[in-house]
Amino acid sequence: MTSSSGPAAGWRSGMPGGDLLPSGPAGRPSTPGDGHGPESGPPTVTIGSYPDYPSAQRVVDYLADNRFPVEHTAIVGTNLTLVETVLGRMTTGRAALVGAGTGAWFGLFIGLLFGIFTVGNWIAVIIVGLVIGAIWGAVFGAVAHAMSGGQRDFTSASSLRAGQYAVIVDANLADQARQLLGRLHMTAPNPAAR
Repeated sequence: MTSSSGPAAGWRSGMPGGDLLPSGPAGRPSTPGDGHGPESGPPTVTIGSYPDYPSAQRVVDYLADNRFPVEHTAIVGTNLTLVETVLGRMTTGRAALVGAGTGAWFGLFIGLLFGIFTVGNWIAVIIVGLVIGAIWGAVFGAVAHAMSGGQRDFTSASSLRAGQYAVIVDANLADQARQLLGRLHMTAPNPAAR
């Protein structure tokens, strides 16, 4: 085979042998089957749909206890909702307190690093690192909150919640999973093919 100049000379779409992609630094890349994205794997079937995660987890745990190949199962949350729970009001003082806590941890870390290599009183080095970190953390926390101009005067925690949890298995194992679930008396009301 004669080679043309250039690293991609062997790759020409529509030409004989043009389906081969040139190798990259990680080796020869694999191309998706239909050219529209990664392959999705074997077909799956929904064997149950549950209102909460513990119920879906109980089903998979039951299947595992009965020697079902659970590596062919998945729990899929649908109807996802982002919930942001407001924890409280953020004031400049509270921002300084949170910053002091964060700074203290960082100062403790730095103090421990320096303390390892100190010949003299290493405990004093750790305490000084902790105190300096807390002071600077409080200053940065208060300044950052003051500069926000009151646009976000609250603290919150975000979480994703699903409205429903489906347990899916590979299609060739669906009958075996349904038989096992029949013994659990926890089958889903609407098993649907996926």
